[in-house]
Amino acid sequence: MSLVAPTTVRNVSGQTVIEKPDLLAVEEPLEIRLGFGPIADRQQRSLAVTMRTPGHDAELAMGFLFTEGIIHSPNDIVSCRHCVQDVNKEGNVIRVELQPEVTIDWSRLERSTMASASCGLCGKTTIDAIRALTPGPVETDFSIEPSILHALPDHVRETQRAYAYTGGIHAAALFDAQGKLLLVREDIGRHNALDKLIGAAFWQNWLPLHQYGIFLSGRVGVELVQKSWMAGVPLLAAVGAPSSLAVQMTQEANITLAGFVRDERFNLYSQPDRVRN
Repeated sequence: MSLVAPTTVRNVSGQTVIEKPDLLAVEEPLEIRLGFGPIADRQQRSLAVTMRTPGHDAELAMGFLFTEGIIHSPNDIVSCRHCVQDVNKEGNVIRVELQPEVTIDWSRLERSTMASASCGLCGKTTIDAIRALTPGPVETDFSIEPSILHALPDHVRETQRAYAYTGGIHAAALFDAQGKLLLVREDIGRHNALDKLIGAAFWQNWLPLHQYGIFLSGRVGVELVQKSWMAGVPLLAAVGAPSSLAVQMTQEANITLAGFVRDERFNLYSQPDRVRN
């Protein structure tokens, strides 16, 4: 499935009107279903529907399940594949089969059945429910030079194929202390891009990500901090602004948060010593 879709627009510039072809970021629903329970009594249940850009759907599902505290290791997964029985939802339903010993606390998973592409925490009853999932404060010797942060926006932008065509898609990038990009994932939803990134790292047994930072192409809400905290990330950098609750959570998590990372400048909101002067 393509990340972009063709369209025709009427472009107005001053008094000039021109019809021309254009490209849009694709947005489609993805239903995540779980297969679970003992071998003699396997069950299937729909967990969530999220609006996403197709691509890396298995990573998205695994990242979502990990950051929700449902799975903890790749060994918890038997299989993860698209369902093909329903032709009307071809490519938009993915089923994750869990090992029989994996238990699910459904009462804790109090979320709405539909999360929009802009909100990863829709339906959460309290912020306390989020904190209950996370490990303790991130402890690591990871640190970087300011020049690494200054270079990240352009470095990541060069890898964003879908953004180059549409201008309407987010990116999440994993980088090391030297600024090398190890993974980049794109999606119309900020939290989906991060889930895809974390899911890819999860499947490669890289977690916890104590020796890496994550760069985000948009603003930083608390749901992105929560996901990064679950993955053990010590430094979160973003082009946009953080929310007050995001800053509060990074302080609790001992995560360095850099915002407005662009144009050779940035603000540090928590744990500034990881960025060496």
